[in-house]
Amino acid sequence: MTAERAADDLLAGVPTGVLIDGVWRDARGGARIGVEDPSTGKVLLEVADGDAADMVAALDAAAAAQASWAATSPRDRAEILRRAFDEVVRRADDFAWLISTEMGKPLAESAGEVRYAAEFLRWFSEEAPRISGSWRRSPEGTSRLLTMKAPVGPTLMITPWNFPLAMATRKVAPAVAAGCTMVLKPSELTPLTSLLFADLLQQAGLPAGVLNVVTTSRAGEATLPLLGDPRLRKLTFTGSTAVGRILLSAASEQVLRTSMELGGNAPLLVFDDADLDVAVQGALDAKMRNVGQACTAANRLLVHESVAEEFSRRLSAAMSGLVVGPGVEPGVQVGPLIDARAVDKAERLVDAARAEGGEVLTGGHAVPGDGHFFEPTVLRAPATAAFVQEEIFGPIAPIGTFAETDEAVALANSSSYGLASYVFSRDLSRVLDVVERLEFGMVGVNQGVISNAAAPFGGIKQSGLGREGGAEGIEEYLETKYVGLAP
Repeated sequence: MTAERAADDLLAGVPTGVLIDGVWRDARGGARIGVEDPSTGKVLLEVADGDAADMVAALDAAAAAQASWAATSPRDRAEILRRAFDEVVRRADDFAWLISTEMGKPLAESAGEVRYAAEFLRWFSEEAPRISGSWRRSPEGTSRLLTMKAPVGPTLMITPWNFPLAMATRKVAPAVAAGCTMVLKPSELTPLTSLLFADLLQQAGLPAGVLNVVTTSRAGEATLPLLGDPRLRKLTFTGSTAVGRILLSAASEQVLRTSMELGGNAPLLVFDDADLDVAVQGALDAKMRNVGQACTAANRLLVHESVAEEFSRRLSAAMSGLVVGPGVEPGVQVGPLIDARAVDKAERLVDAARAEGGEVLTGGHAVPGDGHFFEPTVLRAPATAAFVQEEIFGPIAPIGTFAETDEAVALANSSSYGLASYVFSRDLSRVLDVVERLEFGMVGVNQGVISNAAAPFGGIKQSGLGREGGAEGIEEYLETKYVGLAP
């Protein structure tokens, strides 16, 4: 079978409708969305373009299924997740190809995403039977204090385009484990992976109505009515801080439980005693994962002035040697940006850097031809430059300098964001001091990739609310009920 035929067969197996109460069907209005390959601009498939009526129908199904799903035994929920894990692993190559095709990242990175995404299914399959409460005597000795956990209830999940499988499993898996029903709204830019995953969950035995999926190009129009519906009990969103604020405001009307994983502006601190080989590789990992299109991407590289010249030289050499091309092609290390707007933004940020006294060391231009490609770029810029306060979301690494530890920490904390940060140093005392003072929900020490299904992912300040993954992840989908028992 040719590669083209295999690709066509895989695409033919992706559902293209909305999933409501266990049935794939067309959107009520019949509209469709063209899903493009960012490497070529060509349409891969057309999927349903749902509207508010489809969303309400999805919530109808989720609300109707909630009581019976909550009553399902933890072991049964765990077995469904375990079967889903096994099936994602079995079909890892299919999912990796689909991610690279609709999102653009290189196949090796897509394969890494599949492994990471699958781990949420396995992790929360193990957490489901471990949901527990407590029993103790009151301090006065007059009663017994019983606490128990209950599922939050129907949940609206809004996921982004940059990690289409991992962002789905990171939300769906703990909700399934906790006993919550769901309405999932994947990004219209990369819906195919989520649709295939939802179909896989059906095959793994997830009952009808537990997971409902609506793709739409009119996210606000379609989802905001649900936030005013009293049957909805929770909203979980991954995306920009600007959109998160809008959703939080709308969710306040019903006092919805919310989880928000929002924007980032990660500093990467390289101290004078750092192993520069480790620091350069860590910077590559933290900056170029997903072509820089990650909320955890290193946005500001802050390097001690005594090693800044050498670090800049090494990083520039490494970045300029990366192979740019379509993600599905062998050997490619840097795929396209998601769309033309992302390329325009990258060009605007490089221009802003030059205007603020920055110097481009390598790259700095859009790649001519088909697709949305931008050169891996390193530039020197003042650590206080205005443009680095904006989330870059592209393959641009701005290097600024600092002289003292206190200055480095102050520069790192100067952002309104507080998601991820990175520290490179061989001095353990310094590392502990800096880590304690950094105002970020996550810190990588001498490594540039820190995401793990067993660890709590999330930020502080304007980077969001709540945690996903780890033992903390399932708590986002559980309520605590206290019962006072008379002796």
